Formats: sequence, structure tokens, C-alpha cells
Amino acid sequence: MTSARTTVVIATRDRWDELRHTLHRLAELDPAPPVVVVDNGSSDGTRQRLPAEFPQVRLIPLSGNRGATARNHGVAVARTPYVAFSDDDSWWAPGALQQAERLFDACPRLGVVSARTLVGPEQRLDPLSAELAASPLGREPGLPGVSVLGFLACAAIVRREAFLACGGFSPVLFFPGEEQLLSWDLAAAGWALCHVPELVAHHHPSRIRPPSAARRRLQARNALLTVWLRRPWPEIAAATGAQLRAGELRVLLAALARLPGVLRARRRLPAEVEQRLALLQRQAWSAPGRVGQQGTTTPQTVEEDPCPPAKPAP
Repeated sequence: MTSARTTVVIATRDRWDELRHTLHRLAELDPAPPVVVVDNGSSDGTRQRLPAEFPQVRLIPLSGNRGATARNHGVAVARTPYVAFSDDDSWWAPGALQQAERLFDACPRLGVVSARTLVGPEQRLDPLSAELAASPLGREPGLPGVSVLGFLACAAIVRREAFLACGGFSPVLFFPGEEQLLSWDLAAAGWALCHVPELVAHHHPSRIRPPSAARRRLQARNALLTVWLRRPWPEIAAATGAQLRAGELRVLLAALARLPGVLRARRRLPAEVEQRLALLQRQAWSAPGRVGQQGTTTPQTVEEDPCPPAKPAP
């Protein structure tokens, strides 16, 4: 019997070697958290190997690749108040989950805790972690860290109630960059999002990843779709015009292919969230040498393949 109050949810596809390593690292935690693995249609034997080697892990096999929304299935079956996301090439440092539980317990309106991400054996700081730590949104009284409007899924712990109430990750986006829209929706619903660098997640990027050019196009497509889904018309025009001026016709066509889903799911953010996004955008444009700001649509120079839950669809 585990005393952990946080379930770890992992979405995976055709990465058995990395997944196996991650599951061993999670099993070494004390107490070992319950783990749910959602398989995005693997063909490498993951579904057969996992129950044999890790019978304590719950496996949810999906019929195909659902991208980031696979995590929604894992959260739905979790029976703990908090859920930490890992990817098949990332895991949590000892003590991080217990510390996060204490933070959630002490702050009922806390919806997401973003941790510091250390990359590779050399434990390099992920650029987005540095950016989140320097968030201009400041630290509100009663919150355990600086306020943010973004996170990396593989270094985030969520309040299950908040995640489910906001609908989880959007099927319109599929993958990657799915965290942005969820961050905005959580903030719109009144939940606080904080970056707490004392909590640590480790990420050893998989060797199995999509080509960088294809990934950048998908990131640009999803950044544009996220604006279409929630921002006012002037912001939509500006973001769309930026892609046109950059000659990114493939990005625009890919976004337009998902327009029916956008129209069904579109809703405006409240004024308070828009004000915070405007502050983040002003900082992004005034500091062109920095990483693209969380909360904006400027390009992000984060780690190549930052914790992908699945291979992207064509």
C-alpha cells in the first residue's frame, strides 16, 4: 500500500527502452507513486512487456495515436487528488512529489505547480525553466512561487479537480505546445499557476524524435491555433499576419485544416488574463535576446523535443 497522494501519468508511443528506464526511476521513489501509462498505439511490444515487468503500473492501451490528449485518459482514472506528468524520457527527483502535495494542501486555489527541469546527465537547466523563474507576473500573497502562464508538461503537477474541470489537453492541438492553452484555461477559471524551482524533474531527451523542421512547424501551427481559440480578433490578425509575412504557408494551411475544431471550441479569455498576457508580450518584444515568453506566441528556443508524449501525426 502506497501513501502517495500523487499519481504519475505517462503518455508513450514506441519508446519501450526509455519508458522502462523512467518506470524504474519512479519505482525508486519513497513512497513509490501510483503510475498510469497511456499507450498511444505502440507497435514495439510496449503493451506486452509493461504488464510483465511492471505489474503494479496501470496500462491504458489506446487504439491509435491521440497525442497529448492521451494524458487526459490517465488523469481520468487516477484516484489521487494530484497528478504529476512524466514522459517516457523524464522522471521526478526524490521528494518533489511530497513537497508539491504540501504546497497544494496549503493553497486550495493552486491548480498547477511547475518544477525546474534539468536536462541530460549533465543536468543542464532547461531554458523554459529559467524563463518561468523570471516571470514578470510576480508572486501573489499566499502562493508558493512566482505566477506563470505556461509550463512544461513533463515538469508539472496538477490538481486533478482543476485539470478535469478545464477539460484537460485540447484535441484541436494534438501535440506539441499543448500546455499553453491549458494554462490560459486554468487561469481563466480562477486557478493559480506557480513555478517552484525547488521542485525538480529530470529529462533525458529520447533519441527517437520527429525531425526538427517538422517539429518547428507543428509548434508554430499550435501557437497560431491557440491564439485563434482564445485571443481577441486583433491578436488573431497579428499572429496570422506574422505567419504570412514569414512565408509560412505550410503552417497556415495546417492550421486552417483544424479550423472547424477551433470554431467549436473557441471562447474568449477574461480581461484579467488578457492583461497578464499583454504584460508577457511587452516583455517578450522588449527583450529580443530572451527565450520566447510563456504566454505569448513568439518562437521558443526551448530544448529540442521537450518531453514529447508521442510522435506527431502527419
